[in-house]
Amino acid sequence: MTPPLTRLDATRLAELIRTKEVSPVEVVRAHLDRIEAVDPQVNAIVTVAEGALDAARAAEAAVMAGDELGPLHGVPFTVKDSIDTAGVATQRGSPIFRGRTPDRDATSVARMKAAGGVLLAKTNLPEFSYWIESDNLLSGRSNNPWDLTRTPGGSSGGESAAIAAGMSPLGLGTDLAISVRGPAAQTGITSMKPTHGRIPMTGIWPRAPRRFWHVGPMARSVRDVALAFSQLAGPDGEDAFSTITGRFDTGLGARPGHPLRVGWMVGPGFGPVDPEVAATVKAAADALEGLGVHVEPVGIPALERDFALDVFNRLHVMEMKPAFADASRGHEGEMYKMAKTTLSLPDTSMADFIDAEQAAERLRDGYADYFTRFDALITHVLPIPAHKHGVDRFTIDGQEVDATYLQGATVPLNVTGLPGLAMRFGTSREGLPINVQVVGAWQAESTILHVASLLEGVSPVRNLFPEI
Repeated sequence: MTPPLTRLDATRLAELIRTKEVSPVEVVRAHLDRIEAVDPQVNAIVTVAEGALDAARAAEAAVMAGDELGPLHGVPFTVKDSIDTAGVATQRGSPIFRGRTPDRDATSVARMKAAGGVLLAKTNLPEFSYWIESDNLLSGRSNNPWDLTRTPGGSSGGESAAIAAGMSPLGLGTDLAISVRGPAAQTGITSMKPTHGRIPMTGIWPRAPRRFWHVGPMARSVRDVALAFSQLAGPDGEDAFSTITGRFDTGLGARPGHPLRVGWMVGPGFGPVDPEVAATVKAAADALEGLGVHVEPVGIPALERDFALDVFNRLHVMEMKPAFADASRGHEGEMYKMAKTTLSLPDTSMADFIDAEQAAERLRDGYADYFTRFDALITHVLPIPAHKHGVDRFTIDGQEVDATYLQGATVPLNVTGLPGLAMRFGTSREGLPINVQVVGAWQAESTILHVASLLEGVSPVRNLFPEI
């Protein structure tokens, strides 16, 4: 039986369009119908792009005319509502920006369109892209399609929910500390935060602190993430952090030229982890070993010396506060919880700021040392599966922690700029997705995509779609 178009990944949809087995109009209409059917429950979509069907008709005409087609020709994609889209509202999760409509695409959106992609819709996020639950005063709260009483995460939670529920095959999110990988783990999809600077942040807000912000692809397959990344990577002459030149090789069979060596860990250095999640990481490591990969448990001493979440908190608040203050000046009554909380936080002393900067350097050195011996690292993404809405304290493996601790395994990659990919490899006792994180050395996206594709091929997960 042929699966519905909304259950096919972007790579397959592009193949079917290229061979004229389906039309871009059929594909876009199928996803628009899916949005109409399930988004009232999920609330992932903020704005549907009015020009989506017109763009699909133009894509269909190009196929019929025999024009040269891009790798994503006719394939719909969605975009987090902090990323500028020309002629389509970009409201940043706040009534302060209600109706804001850019006249120019962000670099990442322009590149998706240049590859033939059709902008379908904008997706929900927390206020100012700043929290681990996608809820705001403008467009409300997004729900997890696996369990509507739970969160799809943040800050790219609307994007993860849309893709998991079949409303979109492919999308763009942003990541400050967890925001591409965490939502992917909570909804069971695949996402990648590339090396810092690999994809320009031009046309995305907020950009402070720029050294921690990333934009990355989100999808339901490793090959889709690789394909999108191949179109997104490279400097644009505007984002000075984006300087790495040369095309990215999408070949998922690429390997580092010697037998793969992979370490795995769930701590120490990340905070407490639920045993069910830890067991999933161990299962992924065992699966790689079964494929002939050299795998061993490891530790990274730098993570034990300097807790990356503490380092991040001491560094980023001083840079976020001025950006939030500027955005909300004169609109204080329209701020939601996290913007208010951020502005109320005490300033970091100069001594603490310098100490945190030095700690960040030690973390980078620690990972650099690790990657002289190993090609990749397998960790958890989140210490627990998707949690109930509104919860801000958790007991994890007998230890009580606040919600910021959910970032324990993801934030080190933002502090250091390392690439990391989140992919599903397990299911909780309650039927919720459990993802693992594949981490690589700087600019080693090819390696982590290769490792992820190996894991995808032996994944024990069979039910990739929630019943919604």
